[in-house]
Formats: sequence, structure tokens, C-alpha cells
Amino acid sequence: MNSKHIIIKKFLVEIIAFLFILLFLYAAGTKLVDIERFRIVISKSPVLYSISDPVSIIIPTAEILLSFLIAIPRARFFGLLGAFTLMVIFTAYIVVILQFSEEIPCACGGVLQSLGWKDHLIFNIVFSLIALTGVLLELDSKRHSVIQKQSV
Repeated sequence: MNSKHIIIKKFLVEIIAFLFILLFLYAAGTKLVDIERFRIVISKSPVLYSISDPVSIIIPTAEILLSFLIAIPRARFFGLLGAFTLMVIFTAYIVVILQFSEEIPCACGGVLQSLGWKDHLIFNIVFSLIALTGVLLELDSKRHSVIQKQSV
């Protein structure tokens, strides 16, 4: 692989990392600014009502922790893997809500709150794919790094 491809892949990973840091810090911030509203909305969910108190803390905490992992180059792979996992969980939750519930308010804050459930599903699928791309690019980068060290 030539150095131009490596530079492009690293640049893509940086963009993906920036997008997830921005997304997760924004999402966590909007939840934490009005955590009581977030907890109340979660308590109305047919899936999460019985665990709304811990979930209202776990989700923004996970988003913040993943942002820090993604920001640290040595930990970025695990941060992106966590981001992918979290986005898949959020996506699965939306699928369940769309299949089994009629009108559940969105627990998101800020701009994302204005999205409908189907729009939110598309948003989450796109960001799940972006996270997966980041994971695969990071994996490729690590593999390339190991091969390069072995050939020296």
C-alpha cells in the first residue's frame, strides 16, 4: 500500500473520530443539562421504564467515555468499536419502538430531538456504518503497522 493511501485512510479516521466526539459530547451534554427530563422520557419507554434511573446516567456517561477513548489515538480502535456497539444498540432500540409502540417521545436532546423515529433510525444506521468504517480503517492501520515493523 502506498503512502498516499495510508494518509487518506488516516485522514478518514480523523474525520470519523471528530464526528463521533462531536456527536457524543453534544448528545451527552443535552441529556445532562436536563437530566430529569431525560429520565422522565426514558421512564415512558415500554422497554426502559423499569431501569430509567440507571440508564439516564449510563448513556451520557458512556457517550463521554467513548469520546475520550476516540480522542486518544492509542485507544481510538476501542472507542470506535464502542461507538459502533452503542449505535447498533440505539438502532435496535428504535426498531423495537417502531415495531411495538405507538407514540413514544424521543429521549434525545437538541437538534436530534426534532427528528421523527424513522428519520432517527436512518441517522443511526448511517452513523453505525460510519463507526464500522472507522473500526475497519483502524484495524487495517494496525495491521499495516505490524507488517511495517516486521519488515524493518
